Parts: sequence; structure tokens; C-alpha cells
Amino acid sequence: MNITDVRVRKMTKESKMKAVVSITIDDEFVIHDIKVVEGEKGLFIAMPSRKAADGEYRDIAHPINSQTRNSIQEIVLAAYEKALLEPDPE
Repeated sequence: MNITDVRVRKMTKESKMKAVVSITIDDEFVIHDIKVVEGEKGLFIAMPSRKAADGEYRDIAHPINSQTRNSIQEIVLAAYEKALLEPDPE
């Protein structure tokens, strides 16, 4: 699996959610609405989720193992850090 494109939409208002990201895998599959969140231990990603009938949030799409999650997180956070250096469109 190769992440072939990362698109970062920075949040303009101050909150714990810093950006919303879309990734493309192997130029064939897209996952939208990955969130970059500021937590107590630093930045992390939250996969797209939906609120279930019981009030709990459940991931719609997510990595099966921690190695894949870490790989996606590293790529997404690197793209976010790069986006921070770019000027905001006016």
C-alpha cells in the first residue's frame, strides 16, 4: 500500500482539531475526513467516524494493524507540518 496523495485543509479557527485530510492510496482509493487533532501528548490522527445509535462514535474506515496506522499517521502529520509553512489563501 502506497499513499500517493495527501490533501490538507487547515482549520481557520482555534480548536483541538487542526486540519481535515484526504489521502489517496495507490492512485485508486480515497479516504476523506481524517482529522489532525491536538491531544495532551501532541498531534495525532482520528479516522473518519460516524455516531452510532447508542451515542458512541465508530470508525468508518481504519487500518487493521498499528504498523499501518503509524505509517498513515507519519505521512499525514508530515503533510500537515508542510502545510503549516504555506501561506493561507486570502
